[in-house]
Amino acid sequence: MTENGGPIPARPLPVSARSPGKCIVFGEHAVVRGAPELAFAIDLYTQVLVRPGTSHRLNSEPAEEVANEYFRTALRDWWPDGPALEVRSVSRIPRAAGLGSSAAFVAGLLAALSAPRGGIGRAELAQAAFDTERGAQGVGSPGDTATVVAGGYVAINGGPGDPIWTVRGPDRSWDVRRVADPGWVWVVAYTGIPRSTGEAVRAVGARLERPEGPALLAEFDRVATQGISAVQRGDRAEVARLMARNQELLSEVGVSHPRIEALINAAQPAAEAAKLTGAGAGGSIVVLPVPGREAELVRRLARAGGVPTVVRPTRDGVRLVEP
Repeated sequence: MTENGGPIPARPLPVSARSPGKCIVFGEHAVVRGAPELAFAIDLYTQVLVRPGTSHRLNSEPAEEVANEYFRTALRDWWPDGPALEVRSVSRIPRAAGLGSSAAFVAGLLAALSAPRGGIGRAELAQAAFDTERGAQGVGSPGDTATVVAGGYVAINGGPGDPIWTVRGPDRSWDVRRVADPGWVWVVAYTGIPRSTGEAVRAVGARLERPEGPALLAEFDRVATQGISAVQRGDRAEVARLMARNQELLSEVGVSHPRIEALINAAQPAAEAAKLTGAGAGGSIVVLPVPGREAELVRRLARAGGVPTVVRPTRDGVRLVEP
């Protein structure tokens, strides 16, 4: 199967890159331990501009004062001896909301850093983006970074056909495959409660170390495997059933939240299914709307205190754009 967009080409500074956000439908958290995950790139974007500077800066702030650990990690690992850079980042993806803001920033920044050094293939970029995000967080899987690099629907450790890439970590590897786009519209809604991916991943990891952990992990695996197949064949009813079960599992491992549950309940009359997406413990939900009731769904979620957005999968992963 082929990549979307081809390699990142060589280009001199200044360079600008645009990356999509992402939304996880099945398998968050369990993917860290090798279970399958299904995600898709969404049409909310981060754009990163890199140009020569007098010192390393992000949005005019000196690098040594920047709180963004992803920025510092990327400079340390991928631009150690390079000249000073002025980096600007603008994003429509809410931060710490479970929609891939850090993955989009990292992928865009590394794509832009790679261009003046001869460009980079997407498999190599997916690995580099994962290494950078994991280096900043200390834990995690390549699901987010692989999705924003690849674009479209992506299955991690599941799905049909041969892998387009394999992303390697210190103790396991993850195969990345394409999944057919069923052509659905989705709605995401931010709870307004930011969350820490690293903290949530570590908390779920501790839960899965308990005696009931292997059975929970096996159920996550089953739901994601069947969910990937259901999306591939466009079976909305089965996807809805499995999303509901996935939400039950996420609640059981402790990453749901009263605000998440309130938004899920508010969505129900206009939704086929809804669940948290991303690390949880705040963040966002993803909703499969009843066809034709998307506007009603958005109103319901807004009245319940969420920040809803209608999103569509985008085939384009990270790519260079005009500065």
